[in-house]
Amino acid sequence: MSAQYLFALLAIAVGGACIATQAPINSRLGSHVGDPVTAAAISFIVGAIVLSLIVLARGAVPSGAQMAAAPWWAWVGGALGAIYVWAAVWAVGTLGVVTMVAALIFGQLAAALVLDAIGAFGLQVREISWTRIAAIVMVAGGLVLSRV
Repeated sequence: MSAQYLFALLAIAVGGACIATQAPINSRLGSHVGDPVTAAAISFIVGAIVLSLIVLARGAVPSGAQMAAAPWWAWVGGALGAIYVWAAVWAVGTLGVVTMVAALIFGQLAAALVLDAIGAFGLQVREISWTRIAAIVMVAGGLVLSRV
């Protein structure tokens, strides 16, 4: 394996750790501002027009004092997709972090299999193989086991 390949694996593993950390951080922000959808909108303040409109429609805009009470790190959720952040903030309390991340990875792998197979967005086409399907089945098994 090349150094570039190993660095890419390390970088994406760190990214995965960020995703796992993001959900409870945003959940904590939600407890300070009083609403998980509002917390998701704050996390995406640069690009979260859709979530901001949902917040306004719900009348759940926090006061300045509520926002100021949140720790600095609660604002570092990141821009990983408005739907993901809303779903994670909403679901983590019900599922727990391990099950939420297992479901996230299952969804990512299922979509990735299709995206690779069709060469979506200019990607190199990669065939659907039994080993790739087995990987997804194993993650699905992990998802089931996370709830046993």
